[in-house]
Amino acid sequence: MIGVFDSGVGGMTVASAIEQVLPDKQLIYFGDLARAPYGSKSPETIRRYAIENTEFLISKGATLIIVACNSAASVASDILQSTFDQPVFEVITPAIDRAIAVSRTGRIGVIGTRATIKSGVYEQEIKRKRTECKIFSEPCPMLVPLVEEGWLNKRETKMITRRYLHPLKMKNVDTLLLGCTHYPLLKHLIQPRIGKRVKVIDSSHEVAKRLHDFLESRPELSRSLEKKTENTYYVSDVTDAASMTAQRIFGRKIKLNKI
Repeated sequence: MIGVFDSGVGGMTVASAIEQVLPDKQLIYFGDLARAPYGSKSPETIRRYAIENTEFLISKGATLIIVACNSAASVASDILQSTFDQPVFEVITPAIDRAIAVSRTGRIGVIGTRATIKSGVYEQEIKRKRTECKIFSEPCPMLVPLVEEGWLNKRETKMITRRYLHPLKMKNVDTLLLGCTHYPLLKHLIQPRIGKRVKVIDSSHEVAKRLHDFLESRPELSRSLEKKTENTYYVSDVTDAASMTAQRIFGRKIKLNKI
């Protein structure tokens, strides 16, 4: 079973991408809505949450873990990989590899939570893999709460998104990394405000492709993940906005099981 966790509903974009790329695989999801957002928490707190979330998914039968939260991936991936025997994937590396591949000028923008941007993980990894790149990062702390509230087309959300993206637009970036899995839900606002010529990288699709390639080379593990029942979605709190957002992401009604 593929276990996916995030601080809220944003990671469902990853779960949806995995469903599309690997429709025959069993998936279990946990969204920690009660403790969201993670981006404003300390690294120590985020690591504790990440360990607890992983333990929960494993207790439910997960044999492979996807960290679908950039804040958790930026500060907790190493400890998860060293603590647990199960393979652990995160959303940062596949997105970075894609950005490096498609950027023509090497001017790459990154938006994310305060925790993700403060960690410097995107800058460090991009520079390590393509030294001539110039990285411009912008924390966008208000976007996750707006997504969690379902304010995807509100005038206020449009104004805040434009304000966050303006400095990156002035830097003439040709590629923009969405450093949070909530942000693909705002791509319809982000793309026109950053510019039509800017390549916007959605980490949910990139990690799903990476997982597909990983399993293709491991047929025994791939067979063990074959679907036996419907995929299951757990959350630590249920709100009307979360239910509506989940339905919007998957294009169908999703039962959110509160734990």
